[in-house]
Amino acid sequence: MASRIKTVAVERSHARTYFAKAAQFCEAASASLVDERFDATVVLAIHAGISSSDALCIGLGTRKCAESHDRAAELLEEVGAHTPAFIEHAKRLRSLLAMKNRIEYENHRATRGDAEQSLRRCENLVGWTGSELEKARL
Repeated sequence: MASRIKTVAVERSHARTYFAKAAQFCEAASASLVDERFDATVVLAIHAGISSSDALCIGLGTRKCAESHDRAAELLEEVGAHTPAFIEHAKRLRSLLAMKNRIEYENHRATRGDAEQSLRRCENLVGWTGSELEKARL
C-alpha cells in the first residue's frame, strides 16, 4: 500500500543527526522544567518528539516532504508497519502535537502538569528511538 503522506527517500545515516537534536531538545526540556519555565518545557518536548520521529523514519529510509508536523505520527505508524510499538509511540507523539498550537500560538500558558507530562512523553519517545536506532545499527 502506497503512503498517503508525501515522502522523500533519504540517507539512513542522517538519522543520527535528527536523533542528536531530539536528545538535545529533551535535555533542554528537562532543564526548563527544573527552572519552572513550563511553556519552554512543553515546546521543547514537542520538538524532541518531532525530531525523534524524524530520526526513526529517516533510519528506516524515508522522511516527510512537507513540514506538516500533524502527519508525523501517521508516518511513524506507516514506517513501523503499524506494529504495536510504533502505534503506541505514535500515540505519544500525537499527545505532544495536540498541545503545539495551544502553547506555541495561542493565549494559553502551560501548567506544571502539562510540562511534566510532556517531558515524560518526550523522554519515552527519545529513549525508544535511541534503542530502535541501535537495533538498526545507526
